[in-house]
Amino acid sequence: MKKQVTVLLVASLLLAGCGGWRDSRINPGNWFGKSRSERVEAPAEEVNPLLPKSRKGIFSRPDPVDMTVPIAEVTELRVEPTTTGAIIYVEGLAARQGPYKVELRPVTTPEEEAEGVFSLSFRVVYPERATRLGTPFSRTVRAAHAMTKQEIRNIRMIRVVARDNVRTTRRR
Repeated sequence: MKKQVTVLLVASLLLAGCGGWRDSRINPGNWFGKSRSERVEAPAEEVNPLLPKSRKGIFSRPDPVDMTVPIAEVTELRVEPTTTGAIIYVEGLAARQGPYKVELRPVTTPEEEAEGVFSLSFRVVYPERATRLGTPFSRTVRAAHAMTKQEIRNIRMIRVVARDNVRTTRRR
């Protein structure tokens, strides 16, 4: 009887010591912390009116028109590890109902890349016809971006840019 109690006591002490795994840096679920939101101002576009936009031949097709616009607000940002790398999950609130062609477009500059920052622009296309404003639930859209282990190796911070805010998350 004493052996069983001793074994049970030792086993429970060992099991209690394993609780630190949840908060350790080895646990892949802790690679990135919680995201936070920041306000952003619209950048001024620098255009030189003396330079032509492009040089094309007379038989070339016109460039496709980019109809996407930044979503109004990013409300959630999560990074979840996978066996091949990580998936960046983003949720945003559109300015009105009916957005489609939701995409996360990489917009990282060389300066940001040198600092370990990976930036994404959360973009949508709205219908041409007028739509209602609607409830926040009806304007919520989600998108995801997959990254390999090689792509995410040097990244220390992930930024998702919207029209009104920027949401960031840092590696722990």
